[in-house]
Amino acid sequence: MKKNKIEHYSDKEALEFHNTNKSGKIEINSSKPMTTKRDLALAYSPGVAAPVKAIYKNPELAYDYTTKGNLVAVISNGSAILGLGNLGAIASKPVMEGKAVLFKRFADIDSIDLEIDSNDPEEIINSIKNFSKSFGGINLEDIAAPDCFIIEEKLKKILDIPVFHDDQHGTAIITCAALVNAIDITKKDIKKIKIVVNGAGASAMACVDLIKKKGVPQKNITMIDRRGVIHKKRSDLNKWKKSHSIETNCRTLSDAIKNADVFLGLSSAGVLKKDMIKKMSKKPIIFACANPDPEIIPEDVEDVRDDAIIATGRSDYPNQVNNLIGFPYIFRGALDVRAKTINDEMKIAAADAIASLARERVPDEVAAAMGGERPKYGKDYIIPSTFDPRLISVIPVAVAKAAIKSGVARKKIENFELYSEQLKQRLDPSVTIMQGINSQIKKTQKRVVFADGEDENNLKAAIAFKNSGLGVPILVAKEDIVKKKLKEIGYSENFNIKIVNSKNKDLRDKYSNFIFSKLHRKEGLLERDCDKMVRNDRVVWASCMVECGDADAMVTGNTRRYSSSLKKITKVIDSRPGEIMFGLNMVVNKGKTVFIADTTVHEYPSSKELAEIAKSSARVVRLFGFDPKIAFLSHSTFGQPITSRTKHIRDAVDILKEMKVDFKFDGDMQPDVALDDTYKELYPFSEIVGNANVLIMPGQHSAAISYKIMKTLGGAKVIGPLLIGLGQAIEICPLRSSTSDILNLASVAAYSAGVINYGKKN
Repeated sequence: MKKNKIEHYSDKEALEFHNTNKSGKIEINSSKPMTTKRDLALAYSPGVAAPVKAIYKNPELAYDYTTKGNLVAVISNGSAILGLGNLGAIASKPVMEGKAVLFKRFADIDSIDLEIDSNDPEEIINSIKNFSKSFGGINLEDIAAPDCFIIEEKLKKILDIPVFHDDQHGTAIITCAALVNAIDITKKDIKKIKIVVNGAGASAMACVDLIKKKGVPQKNITMIDRRGVIHKKRSDLNKWKKSHSIETNCRTLSDAIKNADVFLGLSSAGVLKKDMIKKMSKKPIIFACANPDPEIIPEDVEDVRDDAIIATGRSDYPNQVNNLIGFPYIFRGALDVRAKTINDEMKIAAADAIASLARERVPDEVAAAMGGERPKYGKDYIIPSTFDPRLISVIPVAVAKAAIKSGVARKKIENFELYSEQLKQRLDPSVTIMQGINSQIKKTQKRVVFADGEDENNLKAAIAFKNSGLGVPILVAKEDIVKKKLKEIGYSENFNIKIVNSKNKDLRDKYSNFIFSKLHRKEGLLERDCDKMVRNDRVVWASCMVECGDADAMVTGNTRRYSSSLKKITKVIDSRPGEIMFGLNMVVNKGKTVFIADTTVHEYPSSKELAEIAKSSARVVRLFGFDPKIAFLSHSTFGQPITSRTKHIRDAVDILKEMKVDFKFDGDMQPDVALDDTYKELYPFSEIVGNANVLIMPGQHSAAISYKIMKTLGGAKVIGPLLIGLGQAIEICPLRSSTSDILNLASVAAYSAGVINYGKKN
């Protein structure tokens, strides 16, 4: 079993992450315009009276006139935070905010974290009961047993919205799905298998409950707590443990594990030993899910058994049992049918959907989104990846269907195919894109030069690039400055990233000679001029590294203006043969992705240049998995009004028509016509109206202004600008780029180095 490297971060960086820009990880934004007096009158007084009166007459209308139907409360008292224990309500807030972020990121569910400062179950129950009307669902988190059982049981009886303790049921659903597939792969009989469960907390009990409902007889399940096997003769059992007690002579894990088919660990590190593994049945199934360290590491299992299926709770091994595969999508389905509860039928439907998804052939578009990886159902792939984009279109559908069939849904869905397509649109496409890119570059391990290695954000990005296993970073920097920066950001130990600079005389001479041979006739430079250029400019040095084959790709920026960096780079590196150079930005907002060009190079491109930019843009967006639909933007739409600038754009369209390209395009048109499908009825002759995903701007000024306004005022996510058409894989970050921005561009550069033949004309 291959072990992958995990991402590592310093505590200081984690703290800075939570304190940068705004404190914390969530905020509340208005979904309605609040600009005019009329807007305010509709939103508040007197207009708000209308929905108030309507809801008073029919409380169900709260789903229509408020956020209730897409709002989940994430609740904890901090009595069992992660593996840290009872640290109190306020200490749990970072975790609960994180949970809220995951709800939004993976299922487009809004959520509010509420930390209740009490260890009294009844007080917690009453608190939740009193504010529950505001929410479409309740997610309980990090509440210690047995209080979590008591709280959930009572809330389910008194509330008419889903109440879900994820530590219990999320774990159970994912575990059950993985177990069903493991049983299938090993050809075992679910009604005859012998299961040993080490751990008797909330998650373990929920797992056992669901496993029983899938067909495993109770007598075949041996559960073990800190005092040993839970058997009928014990007198120290609470009602929950007693319900799982069996008649057995086994008293220890070592006793129970003999001839067991399945080990399910939800306990503590290192409790399962190699000699115990030897005693298990043929083709044993071992789920060692303790976090952060499992009950036994997969390498130790493989030392004594080559026929085992192994799963853990960790991301650095195959078969990760991760609640993230479940809870966002389960709530998504429950909310969309306005379910009164999340019942057993819905849990089983979710588990079955997850299990079935792992058995399906991974389609081309999903493989592309995962960086070309195509996992195949088998012992190392019994459960889908947390980043599988199919999860959102499969699990909510199964949950919604089960809710409707079992009679707990207030709302029916008539067209599930349409519903599935609508679910896909809720995903943030940029996340899938970057996940795919990162998966791909992990295989190729390209050498990426970070030209501004002394800049803090560049340094952090280089560290993240290495620790995430994305490739081999190289810093252009002075060692003493880097060491000082490392201490400042909390990375003073185990730093093993290569640092290069002009002290290396062999490289300096190599690059100086290269520059001289390239520029002495072109610019009349002397050898000493070229040596000075190489010695004094990190961008020139880094560009030489890539051009001379000492690195595969490069990222720079954040410390100087884009145009300044580009000027230095183009002294060293020419445009790609037969291709125009330009800037392309990927902009994501509200689930829609558009590419904008040219944002960086041509102030006012000619009609021929606009056509070439469109052609190259189509090639690039295809590399990212998009079918290009290109709109040439203008202040006019199809010649209205006609001006010299309008003709300029229309000429570009005509030139592209003559090229006989294999993608759809049209223009001239205004941006709202290109992006808003309500205009389709006005211009039925154009396939691009309302469907465009590539916007060719009339000039650099309009392109740069547009994407920066969208980013700053519209809250759009922007990746880039990507430098297209240069003869090497090099990206330039704008001023004040974040660590994340730089890391993304470094990944794009590494990806480009692997998929583009820079010596070949397109």
